[in-house]
Amino acid sequence: MKKIILRYTLFAAFFVSFANQANAQCDTIATVCNENFTREYLSDGQEYRALLFDDQTSEFHLTLYGQSIYRFAACSGITNGNLIFRVYDEERNEIFNSSDHGNAPYWDFNVNSTLDIIVEGNLNLDKVESGCAVLLVGFKP
Repeated sequence: MKKIILRYTLFAAFFVSFANQANAQCDTIATVCNENFTREYLSDGQEYRALLFDDQTSEFHLTLYGQSIYRFAACSGITNGNLIFRVYDEERNEIFNSSDHGNAPYWDFNVNSTLDIIVEGNLNLDKVESGCAVLLVGFKP
């Protein structure tokens, strides 16, 4: 019985340690990603995060409001170009693909009418094999 409890305790300690390291990594990436914003953009107050391995895909659902300009900053790691992000409308029609623009770490979107979107992110496997994907969204007031 003591061996079983010890195993579960060790497993729990490992899991908590791994979760803390992943969270710290995401915090660092969010700070780096925030450098893609200028003072004219206000954050939406969210940090969209996902821990990705190999060819996994993160997916975030957002609503963009009409008559606004939004900036999306998508990062993984401390250098640009590690995360490829795509924006789809709610019917999965592709609106934007960062790989068509040199894996740009951020992009501005001028939204005419309110739109529900899906943002997907994948690691650029030519540069990294795993990491925390961070999406930051800002808008011009």
